[in-house]
Amino acid sequence: QPRLVESGGGLAQPGGSLRLSCTASGFGVEWYSIGWFRQVPGMDQEGVSCLRRNTGGTNYADSVKGRFTISRDSASNTVYLQMNSLKLEDTGVYYCATSTPPLVRCPLSGRQYDFWGQGTPVTVSS
Repeated sequence: QPRLVESGGGLAQPGGSLRLSCTASGFGVEWYSIGWFRQVPGMDQEGVSCLRRNTGGTNYADSVKGRFTISRDSASNTVYLQMNSLKLEDTGVYYCATSTPPLVRCPLSGRQYDFWGQGTPVTVSS
């Protein structure tokens, strides 16, 4: 019965920064791999990043490597996505997701995830 709630989206200029939050309930983020995905109308969903259960290992899409950082905070049971050097193509609705049983690997394929948040929109515009 996992629940995920995203927040932190908004409007940013190219080159700017945003930090997205994914707050979980019903499970501890340390014990479940959690992924970030984004969706733009008319385009395929893109896996952005994933934080691996237990080990804390990370995975990033090539399009965001060096610009985005995924992390977690056990005290607040929250996974963050720090987005720096934003580009116009980063625009989209961002979702966090997890799965039960917990994924051992950390895939960037959305079809492997069972539980999703409601999404938070991000707009990058000059």
